[in-house]
Amino acid sequence: MSGKKADNQTKARAGKQKLRQFHVGDLAVYPAHGVGKIEAIESREINGEKHDFYILKVLENNMVIMIPIRNVESVGLRDIIDKKEIPKVYKVMKDRTESPNDNQTWNRRYREYMDKIKTGSLYDVAEVFRDLSLLKYTKDLSFGERKLYDTAQMLLVRELSTAKNTDEKSIISELESFFASENTEIPEN
Repeated sequence: MSGKKADNQTKARAGKQKLRQFHVGDLAVYPAHGVGKIEAIESREINGEKHDFYILKVLENNMVIMIPIRNVESVGLRDIIDKKEIPKVYKVMKDRTESPNDNQTWNRRYREYMDKIKTGSLYDVAEVFRDLSLLKYTKDLSFGERKLYDTAQMLLVRELSTAKNTDEKSIISELESFFASENTEIPEN
């Protein structure tokens, strides 16, 4: 019986070890808000229980977010994308096999795109940016879609420039180049 108990304890420790730990000064991505810096790790007592929090300052707007350490996975806090993953993100933006769903109402598209942005996945954000970039060449974007386009672009630009250690203007130029010929024809892959 003690063998089973030891196995369970080992599994419990292994499960806890999977939880990503951040340190003060680390950069991380918070879904729908973008890249931030862990400014502090604080403990607070809430309802008589001690809880540890990451204090994340979003680089885009200096918003401060308290993230319970035990909820890191559920809220989607993650590392900056690895530089080796960037070509895969660019591939998503270049992929034209799925055309934007412009036969849907703008509010349905808005909800779908917002759900993708909230996942925190840079690949999902790239899909939203791609679809809205393609859509804006065929019709005017609604106010909400324009805000989503701007949000997706900001999230992409900030994280890609951080991952590539380059300036944001270079990233914006790269992104624009993917859609430069869209107003005439869609290139084949």
